[in-house]
Amino acid sequence: MKIFKFGGASVSSASAIQNVASIIELFPDKKVIVVSAMGNTTNELETLVKSYFKRGKGTDDIFQKIKDYHARIIADLNLEDADLGLVNQLFAELKKRLSGSPSLNFDYEYDQTVCYGELISTAIISVFLNKRGLKNRWMDIRQSLRTDETHREAIVDYKWSEMLINNNFNFQDAGLYVTQGFIGSTTTNQTTTLGREGSDFTAAILGNLLNAESVTIWKNVPGVLNADPVDFPDTVKLEELSYKEAIELAYSGAKVIHPKTIKPLRNKRIPLLVRPFDFPDQAGTMIHDVDHQLDLVPVYILKKNQALITLSPSDFSFIGIDQLSEVFSLFKKRRVKVNLIQQSAIDLSLCIDEPEVGLESLVVELRKEFDVLYNTGLILATIRFYNDEALGKMKHNRQVFLEQKSRRTARLVLK
Repeated sequence: MKIFKFGGASVSSASAIQNVASIIELFPDKKVIVVSAMGNTTNELETLVKSYFKRGKGTDDIFQKIKDYHARIIADLNLEDADLGLVNQLFAELKKRLSGSPSLNFDYEYDQTVCYGELISTAIISVFLNKRGLKNRWMDIRQSLRTDETHREAIVDYKWSEMLINNNFNFQDAGLYVTQGFIGSTTTNQTTTLGREGSDFTAAILGNLLNAESVTIWKNVPGVLNADPVDFPDTVKLEELSYKEAIELAYSGAKVIHPKTIKPLRNKRIPLLVRPFDFPDQAGTMIHDVDHQLDLVPVYILKKNQALITLSPSDFSFIGIDQLSEVFSLFKKRRVKVNLIQQSAIDLSLCIDEPEVGLESLVVELRKEFDVLYNTGLILATIRFYNDEALGKMKHNRQVFLEQKSRRTARLVLK
């Protein structure tokens, strides 16, 4: 049994979905297909929920734009109205939700709204695969994947999920299941999400709990590259990676793999394959146990929209454990993600994901105890297996705010 995961780009049009069906036909094994929202639908739904939460006048127009996009794909796939009952039901549910009043909790409203991207996407794809002769069962992953109540970054309850997943994905009533990535639910059936790009993580969870032979992520790239081709034109494909290297790259911000994906697979030694959906006969990159030293070229990762905050105690005292505890307690409370830390005697510098809102209020809070300097709109650059040439390439024509080096990794905060 195998797990296949298809991201938004691989299901962004009728022709892309037809290609997904062709890939499934190439592999007749029992499978679970994990699918993301189509194209840029998640971004559109994020715009929708923000408008809804603020009671914006354009909410209905945004909803209609999303519906029209899916309607065009449905028409291009020549699907029959009689088979689209679930799709119509999901759109009706979303429309009804938007007609009501939001709660005061944006993260809660986000999860209850954005989840429809995956639900509608998989409902359409399930109908098309059945029409194509690939008999499958559509599964609402929220009935199987249980989480806590941390909206937008839910923590999986593996005990409950293992029981439910093995009961529901039993391969007795179907040899092919189509389900959603990214979403789950609490024990009270409130929808949660696992964090942006969380569909990879869903595939890994299913792989672990169902003891899959392998998990394959189908992407619009040849495999794991040593850099994002958007930023670097001369990229090189990495033929294989160890679990450790993969998690280092994912943690540093490599977009090809969600950071939480590796652990569930490594724990059961399940290989992760990253393969190109346009060329399914190509091997891509294998992430697995590696018992030899990998000879890798420098790997470049750029994490954008970063802020650098430097704190100094107002009374000129040393940065000690008490100050560190105070700062990180505040960051935990505000769910601020810290990507890099550098400490001297009286300075503490932290590179963080720049929050959508609330940075100014965070700085005001910090200024109660510290002198604070901060910069926004920065890039956190990571070079794994760096050398002097790679460092020079990264620093060229850029202002360097901070630099760190270890044996294998260099990290720079740049503008």
